[in-house]
Amino acid sequence: MDNKVYDVLIIGGGPIGLACGIAAKANHLSHLIVEKGCLVNSLYNYPINMTFFSSAEKLEIGGIPFVTTNPKPKRAEALEYYRRVEDKYDLNTHLFEEVQHVNKDPETTLFIVVTNRATYYARHVIVATGFYDIPMQMNIPGEDLPKVRHYYDDPHYYAKQNVVVIGASNSSIDAALETYRKGANVTLVIRRSEISSRVKYWVRPDIDNRLAAGEIQVYYESCLSEITPRTVKIKTATKEVELENDFVLALTGYRPNFSFLEHVGVHVPTTDARIPLHNETTMETNVAGLYLAGVVCGGLNTHLWFIENSRVHANLIMQDILKKSANS
Repeated sequence: MDNKVYDVLIIGGGPIGLACGIAAKANHLSHLIVEKGCLVNSLYNYPINMTFFSSAEKLEIGGIPFVTTNPKPKRAEALEYYRRVEDKYDLNTHLFEEVQHVNKDPETTLFIVVTNRATYYARHVIVATGFYDIPMQMNIPGEDLPKVRHYYDDPHYYAKQNVVVIGASNSSIDAALETYRKGANVTLVIRRSEISSRVKYWVRPDIDNRLAAGEIQVYYESCLSEITPRTVKIKTATKEVELENDFVLALTGYRPNFSFLEHVGVHVPTTDARIPLHNETTMETNVAGLYLAGVVCGGLNTHLWFIENSRVHANLIMQDILKKSANS
């Protein structure tokens, strides 16, 4: 048990969690960052060859320049950048430590945070957990087969295989193009009538040309209805198609851990985008002293917040904490 009372305990060691730690330290507030995986764990689980949509300066935190020779930084560069930033600020970061319970003592008003390793006490808690840990499920027969992947890593693994990629966003299109170029027979299954308008502008001509040439097959207004060990069934607008299949990359999106948010007392609506209740000017939730930061604030609207526009959450939170301290 750690008997120290931290001014701020931050759940999540991603870029925004680190930004919160930096802001706490800049305002002379004691802090602890608790991350259940490795440093910037979500970024680590991005595809190995991924290129960010944002430019380097938009990914910067703590006033530390992000230097790259590429027009857009790559995953490996981002991992190195955030590791160096964390080291530069000497943040109090605990990795591979998972938060299990967060309770508030009604007498002391302190938060009691229990992890798989220790118990901590804090005056304020920031949840900066992102949304990349829980994939959106298709809820169809065969989804639990080993050949179904909700995360995509390296295209080499799929060489000479029949691969179905589900989705029309950047992650799906990147996976389709990269596996195709490693010799996979690729079929895209897209629920809507076209590829997402959010696809990176330098990638869009590439996928359009591959589809026009028939080098990558595509089924629009379609979805998978069943997966078997050797086939998939695709339900289109007019019929059902069965294809030979070795792997399914179900890149259907991800969602925040709503159960955890509700467990710590945050109100999460059950309708529409399920945006957790919080004050957008302070980032404080309905639980006094408990804040949200980063993409978790958007609920199911996972395209609402990014590193570049949620970096400000750290300073908004610290301003509110300092204001309350001054008035107490």
